Amino acid sequence: MLLFAILAVPCLASVSPKKPQMGWNTWNSFKNNINESLIRSSAQTLVDSGLSGAGYTYVNLDDGWQAFTRDASGRQQANTTKFPSGIASLADYVHGLGLKLGIYSDSGIYDCAFYPGSYGYEEVDAFQYASWGIDYLKYDNCGGFHAGTHSSQERFRIMGDALRRTGRDIFYSLCQWGHQFPWYWADQFTDSYRMSGDIKSSFGDDSSGVCKTAYCLNTGYAGLSVLTMIRKMRELSRFQKPGSWADMDMLEIGTGTMNQFQEQTHLSFWAALKSPLIIGANINAINKTSLDILLNKEIIAISQDDAGVAVNYLPDLSTENKVQVWGGPLASGKSRYVVLALNYGLSSANITIPLSTLPGLNSTNLSDYSVKEIWSGKKACQQGSQIVLSNVNLNQTKVLVFSEK
Repeated sequence: MLLFAILAVPCLASVSPKKPQMGWNTWNSFKNNINESLIRSSAQTLVDSGLSGAGYTYVNLDDGWQAFTRDASGRQQANTTKFPSGIASLADYVHGLGLKLGIYSDSGIYDCAFYPGSYGYEEVDAFQYASWGIDYLKYDNCGGFHAGTHSSQERFRIMGDALRRTGRDIFYSLCQWGHQFPWYWADQFTDSYRMSGDIKSSFGDDSSGVCKTAYCLNTGYAGLSVLTMIRKMRELSRFQKPGSWADMDMLEIGTGTMNQFQEQTHLSFWAALKSPLIIGANINAINKTSLDILLNKEIIAISQDDAGVAVNYLPDLSTENKVQVWGGPLASGKSRYVVLALNYGLSSANITIPLSTLPGLNSTNLSDYSVKEIWSGKKACQQGSQIVLSNVNLNQTKVLVFSEK
């Protein structure tokens, strides 16, 4: 009987990512208006632009790929007008470029656009995705309210178990908007989880009704700005750990609403806070300034650092509505510490950072380190046992990396 039980256990796949995922998603720029041609051209652009070489390797279909009904066998099926070659063929094409393909579904009866959700079909859908060669599932919560007799934890866990039973490594990304505080439970069966409602393409202006802290719920199309996402992470950064990442939602870099300093700040904080780096712009038409920001190897290295530890907010060095200072350890190569200093006041500012106030930095002697400001590429200005940042522009973030000499 024991031998039978052992033989009956299926092969369980598991991703358990040691570093935050990187890639591109259709939703922010195209919503439901996606098709096979767009996905193929965007995948090719990831390669041609150097983005895939920098680590952006997931090509993720969001809502809008499906038909409005399941097939006669109860399986989800692609909209054949939008995707005439089918999803398996598209996966073959993406894999042929050295990339990975992601897909979208929902934990309810319907998804956000009323296409069929996976509630009650988790096993069927998981094995369908595996048979197509899917590498990533973004799993939403819009239709979850139609299946409200089951908790979020139960609905999302069922799909996680189904994905593992397929035997294929499929990255499992929850999109439940921070509902029921997933930082306390999602690490048990997911690879990443959304920590709040949707971002909007805005640096500092939220939609109406948005609350600023992590422990208030902004559901669905909440319309959170970049600054509000950063504010919420003050309470959540210590939950970040390899294997399950709090997701601050997609990057709005290249969508045309932010200046260069704001886009640099956006990527700097997503990287240092260990959020997934999923591009939301139309990469087929992205401008060079935004592309260069996304390609910054030293910022990406902070995201992908071996320590897997997010920076933490340092209130003693910060002034509300003027300056934020964050810091945390690094472990790759000779890098040992990173500091982010953001001026989000009303004008340019000088920011002074005493080394003795940086928790986790092993020395107060600057001679032990070389300190580089990443965006300028210059050595940081040192005065005694402190770093002095002069004339930091409005909405600019200075990123300081301390490396052993």
